[in-house]
Amino acid sequence: MARKIDQSLFPESQKRPEIQEHCPECGSALLIRHGKRGPFKACSSYPDCDYSQALNNYDGHVVKELGLPCPECGDELVLRQGRFGMFIGCSAYPKCQHIEKRESQPREAESAISCPECGSGILTERKSRYGKTFYACDAYPKCKFAVNQTPIQGTCEACGFGLLVEKKSANGNYKQCASRKCQQRQSETESEA
Repeated sequence: MARKIDQSLFPESQKRPEIQEHCPECGSALLIRHGKRGPFKACSSYPDCDYSQALNNYDGHVVKELGLPCPECGDELVLRQGRFGMFIGCSAYPKCQHIEKRESQPREAESAISCPECGSGILTERKSRYGKTFYACDAYPKCKFAVNQTPIQGTCEACGFGLLVEKKSANGNYKQCASRKCQQRQSETESEA
């Protein structure tokens, strides 16, 4: 036996709001729905009509012309709005697919720590998809070295690994070996030198 759910049990915020537009395919009212890519307009007669349109326009449209030449083709560089935020790219896209790197500021001397595993890369600060900060080799995917704590130039007393990390505890900050096998806490005389 099928029962109907009383709609008065749900607050107004959970009801799908209709907007004053009609579906261009079937003429039914359009609703605002939410998906994994954000809010979108969809036909109220779904699944009979599968019309949908994104509300946020992340198609890479030009926000501002920068007046600088593209280093690859010579056309003008523009500031664009994309799905993951603003970026600088060539105005001749898709013919030229040049995109400026995100790091526009020079690396500071203390943050330019070489990777202890591959030796050719530099540890750079990154953010995980959950917003947590970590430090990884910029030679990825060739080198997959990463640490969660702030890296410090130095050598481990016990194993000789070429990197230390700064750890925080209730007793204060201390330095520890960045090797997952060792993780030896460093003495104060070594960490201050």
